Amino acid sequence: MDSSFLFYSILIILILQFGMETLLEYLNARKFQDPIPNELSDIFDAEAYKKSQDYKKTNYRFGIISAGFSFVLTLSFLLFGGFEWADTLARSFTENNLLIALLFFGIILIGSDIITTPFSYYQTFVIEEKFGFNKTTKKIFFLDKIKGWGMMLLLGGGMLSLIIWFYQWVGVNFWLYAWGVIAIFSMVMNLFYSKLIVPLFNKQIPLEDGSLKEKIQAYAEQVGFELKNIFVIDGSKRSTKANAYFSGFGKQKRVTLYDTLINDLDEEEIVAVLAHEVGHYKRKHIVFNLITSILLTGVTLFLLSLFINNPEVSLAIGVLEPSFHAALIGFGILYSPISEVTGIIMNYFSRKFEYQADDYAKNTFAALPLVSSLKKLSKNSLSNLTPHPAYVFKHYSHPPLIARIRNLKA
Repeated sequence: MDSSFLFYSILIILILQFGMETLLEYLNARKFQDPIPNELSDIFDAEAYKKSQDYKKTNYRFGIISAGFSFVLTLSFLLFGGFEWADTLARSFTENNLLIALLFFGIILIGSDIITTPFSYYQTFVIEEKFGFNKTTKKIFFLDKIKGWGMMLLLGGGMLSLIIWFYQWVGVNFWLYAWGVIAIFSMVMNLFYSKLIVPLFNKQIPLEDGSLKEKIQAYAEQVGFELKNIFVIDGSKRSTKANAYFSGFGKQKRVTLYDTLINDLDEEEIVAVLAHEVGHYKRKHIVFNLITSILLTGVTLFLLSLFINNPEVSLAIGVLEPSFHAALIGFGILYSPISEVTGIIMNYFSRKFEYQADDYAKNTFAALPLVSSLKKLSKNSLSNLTPHPAYVFKHYSHPPLIARIRNLKA
């Protein structure tokens, strides 16, 4: 494969991906006007449903603009020598290949984030503010940006350095060593993410003693689920939207409830949400996702090893001096169709797992509190009650609300 063939392949992939996403967004937007399904008629009155539609339409129009800008930016970078410019700039600071690679990705990733910051700023302080969701201050917004860059430099830069070092050490078999390190890193993050990463952005405090904690502990004991770590996170410092999640294994497992969730739901509903999260653990969904992610990483790294020594991959994105970092960019775009397919498959399993976790909550606790909690959370977040099936197939990791309620009531 010569560089011209790879270049046009990359170009076609970028255009087709943008075209497909734009079409899916359009099809989904056409469903905004659909009437509310009968089972959900109690969620919105006419005025609230109009607000929900306005929110979705506003996000759709803004999404088209921001996605279009990102597409033009990427295409311009490819067509007008942006990657070569970044490579030349990185090489002007050092001759060390490892440092060149780190500078190259730093220029591209941080530069891209800076350029697109006005879009995320507008999303947060105009759209989310207008519809009553935003609680983020400008100080928190920019501090989150800086912390995110620091995390990217520390973790992303550290991982990239190891991968390049393995490549320089053992050549194309680097993927085996890189796979091992990434697998270990993934497991450590799964175990300790809430202890190591979350505190950089949010405060977590143990759930205070009271009737809610007693009900949660009584349910956990009933289903044989040892649960000593129940935390409340200050999600309200950024948004009014509510959430809960489960993390870790063994003694490290913990349930984290957003303070907004505690404010929005009654105690029976919160326990029902918790029962759903326990269902994920009991049905081994977390283990499945972790193992699958590690296996997919291995496949990706193996395929990367087949491309990384081909100088034509670097030339395809306009970088004249072939390198690991340039080939990594080219491979990333060429691999993206496979990544899209695996993403669709993982979303399919994720939706299936959501039904299984709902069934677990229904069978070990109760269906009605989970139904009412899902309705409240959907109303409070102005979620889309009538998404297009193609959009669900491609993007949804959770089934649409109506599908979950029908399953719970079956």
